[in-house]
Amino acid sequence: MLNQKKIRYFLVGGLNTIVGYCIGVGMYKALGSNLGIIWIGILSNIFSITVSFLTYKILVFRTKGMWAVEYLKSYLVYGGIALINIFFLWLFIDNIKLSIWLAQALVLLVTVFISFISHSRFTFSRQED
Repeated sequence: MLNQKKIRYFLVGGLNTIVGYCIGVGMYKALGSNLGIIWIGILSNIFSITVSFLTYKILVFRTKGMWAVEYLKSYLVYGGIALINIFFLWLFIDNIKLSIWLAQALVLLVTVFISFISHSRFTFSRQED
């Protein structure tokens, strides 16, 4: 049986995935003719990481204080994920010629697992006193 934190994580993570997906596709549709996919990926990840950090901190892990430290840790986790995301978006869209809809969906499948492990063991972990 999943514990409450894991249930909250998957529910909030689902919401964050939808929000991140919409931000990425929306920015591509709005700015794609003026910016390349790499710049759109960078900008959309800044917005998506901030939303995810806030929802995980407040709703899932419920940690107190340490906002700046946890936000920076969140960027380390999502920074690595963002690099993978941007690379595969470039590969899928510019080289394989997949649609943004399919490319973004494929890339997001990988991030849920990596994100939970990284956040639970690094971003929002607390050392027992």
